[in-house]
Amino acid sequence: MIDLDYLAFLENILTENRKANFLKVLENRTKHFTVAVEDVYQMHNTSAVMRSCEVFGIQELNVIEQRFGKRIDKEIALGAQKWVDINRFDSVSGCLSDLRNKGYQIIATTPHEKDCMLEDFDITKPSALFFGTEKEGLSQEIMDNADGFLKIPMVGFTESLNISVSAAIIIQSLTNRLRRSDIDWKLSEEEILAKRLDWAKNSIRDIKRIEERYYQDNPKS
Repeated sequence: MIDLDYLAFLENILTENRKANFLKVLENRTKHFTVAVEDVYQMHNTSAVMRSCEVFGIQELNVIEQRFGKRIDKEIALGAQKWVDINRFDSVSGCLSDLRNKGYQIIATTPHEKDCMLEDFDITKPSALFFGTEKEGLSQEIMDNADGFLKIPMVGFTESLNISVSAAIIIQSLTNRLRRSDIDWKLSEEEILAKRLDWAKNSIRDIKRIEERYYQDNPKS
């Protein structure tokens, strides 16, 4: 449950322009699609995917860290880590189970298998879009558990694109189609309130001290 009094307290610290920008951006945020990256050992690629999620309105990024340690490359992400929710998993099975429990179908992005071309992809179903390692692609476990396969049409000799480029193309295409559709793709009112609170906290320096003082002055009954 969102503490609306605390939200109002924090938003009073922000400028009117910042609060207006929050509302404008949240109008275009969605969880209808989510993105998952598997063991991407070149961290700048994961950071670039995160940036694409933020720019095109995908609220959640799922990162599977089964083999490689991770850290966010802040120079590449350019602050996107403040606005995108990152769900971390230490196994493929854990990520797949979590996303299925949330109602997503599993879509593997790959230039092979029983592919669906990007422009033909059915956007009506909530979908988790999986992107794999730079050299090996997605693991067999994900391929075996995928509900569908998606690829970008290509007409050159090269068979694949860098993961960050592929993700940007796919996310931009699908979110544009989503916003032109009649699908109920927006965040719920409760989700919007939660993001307003998170983003306000991310925007205020020394937030821990301010939070402690607020709850000292406003003890819960």
